Amino acid sequence: MSDFNSRLAGYYDELRSLYLGLYNNDEQAFDYFLSMLGRCESRRSSSLRAWDEKRCRTNGRSLWYKDNKRFGMLAYVDSFADTLEGVRSHLSYISELKVNYLHLMPLLKSPRGKSDGGYAVSDFRTVDERFGTMEDLASLSGDCHDRGISLCLDFVMNHTSEDHEWARRARAGEKEYQDRYFFYDDWDEPSHLEASLPEVFPTTAPGNFTWCEGAGKVVMTTFYPYQWDLNYHNPVVFNDMTENMLFLCNHGVDIVRLDATPYIWKTPGTNCRNLPEVHTLVRMMRIACEIVAPGTLLLGEVVMEPKEVVPYFGTLERPECHLLYNVTTMASTWHTVATKDTRLLADQLGKVFSLPKDYVFLNYLRCHDDIGWGLDYDFLAQFGIDEVAHKRFLNDFFRGYVYGSTSRGELYNDDPRLGDARLCGTSASLCGIEAAEYENDENKLWTGIALDIMLHAFLLTLSGIPVLYSGDEIGQLNDYSYRDDPEKAADSRYLHRGKLSWGAVANRKKRSSREGAIYGAIRRLEKYRSSRKVFVNDADTWIVPADCGYGDHSVLGIGRYYDGEKLLAFFNFSPDTKYVHTQESEEYTSFEGAASHVDSFCLSGYGFAWYYKKYD
Repeated sequence: MSDFNSRLAGYYDELRSLYLGLYNNDEQAFDYFLSMLGRCESRRSSSLRAWDEKRCRTNGRSLWYKDNKRFGMLAYVDSFADTLEGVRSHLSYISELKVNYLHLMPLLKSPRGKSDGGYAVSDFRTVDERFGTMEDLASLSGDCHDRGISLCLDFVMNHTSEDHEWARRARAGEKEYQDRYFFYDDWDEPSHLEASLPEVFPTTAPGNFTWCEGAGKVVMTTFYPYQWDLNYHNPVVFNDMTENMLFLCNHGVDIVRLDATPYIWKTPGTNCRNLPEVHTLVRMMRIACEIVAPGTLLLGEVVMEPKEVVPYFGTLERPECHLLYNVTTMASTWHTVATKDTRLLADQLGKVFSLPKDYVFLNYLRCHDDIGWGLDYDFLAQFGIDEVAHKRFLNDFFRGYVYGSTSRGELYNDDPRLGDARLCGTSASLCGIEAAEYENDENKLWTGIALDIMLHAFLLTLSGIPVLYSGDEIGQLNDYSYRDDPEKAADSRYLHRGKLSWGAVANRKKRSSREGAIYGAIRRLEKYRSSRKVFVNDADTWIVPADCGYGDHSVLGIGRYYDGEKLLAFFNFSPDTKYVHTQESEEYTSFEGAASHVDSFCLSGYGFAWYYKKYD
């Protein structure tokens, strides 16, 4: 029996049950799905088969992405190096930073002016000509694999561009293709459905439906009017989209980011988010990858309240996504920067620490997207914090509108009715570095750098995979030039999507520069993390009480233990020096290499401490 047939046999009964249960016992569609899997597997190259085998051998797939050596970077091709060939030419820089997980933002064909940053795909099998070709993508992947770097790419599965072939044929009146979307003859039903559907972009793209002039009908558009929602009630959509995903896998994409995962199944009368059928679809996509490209990981983009996120891991018996974004920790971290109160962050981390060790999060400070303030407001209510007022405070703080704040950010999709604006800005600018350089204030500059470094130390302390947003490794600042570009001016997320300055990158060797201080610190932190197994995902983790005096909650303590190694980490979210007291009496070695007792110690403003001990 071939490897493919063996893998298929192992999943056949479950796959058949899920598929026929979702698609009303459509045996013909299921048979086509199986033949499609076989066709995709037969086209997998020998080098990718070897990559699969390397990951799936004993102690391979189950462990490799859960170790302490994963370190990621997220980048736009054009912002990082213009083209895929440009990215290849800079792989030595990526390797120098010890990045072995490279996520390139959407790079498939999309129409200029209506691309949503590449998330409006008009052809799932063609690289946008601005970036190169599919052959360039495969070549980049090969070079990445030679260096031990995994390549991640977005798979936009909720919708297509209005310029996609399916959409063009639907617009021309072909019913077969209209059935791949959600079309309505008039506004009666869409107007009724709007009552139960939240708006994703209430300012820039209000509503969930758009009139299609060509078809003379209304089409569902949850995101932007030029992004038509796919109808996964139609098995043809699922079959063909899964084949599109596997086509990318066969070009060397070995981590697939499932974009907007919670939205992919729509049921009228619901909010069309996080429905049970979504989990069935993701589970079947996981199985498809296990059968065809078993070295592949699925990363779920689930930007939802905490209780909705974890279910996308599936169960230990029937897993769904291998990886999920740690969205709540990210938002809670920036909340803590503004409030200098670690209690919400400690409570949220405690819940993460209690999850099964098989669950692996991607941890990040900033990404291509905005910061949404989806915090645990029930927890905050005990301190008299009101949700709307607190969101307003956070957005004011990170725009520099609060006394004492040196942050520089901008709002995104401000909805005054709900007080629900989100926030944009690079890590460095939100940490006050931009304002300090503008004012030429040396003290403010090094305070901002200290905060930036402390936040990265916190990022690398967490279990999972730490991911940098390209430019954060050198403290890149906001780029306001987007306001002068008609295609970008309405989207403030481009504030933190500026081009990487390779001139600034050249300063990384100068320890006295902003770039050198941050780059050098991150390199030292990564080196320390990758050399100590206490940072593996399977380590025990807990919150360490850190007493700074009555009513002072500015210092967060985290403990880690694994196989005879113990780490105590402390983070000061205040600009003031703190004297910290703990219940720990043992002697440790500090990050700097000195012998230290941690029952009582001093932590500088925005400082951090890593204390390590190895037991015989």
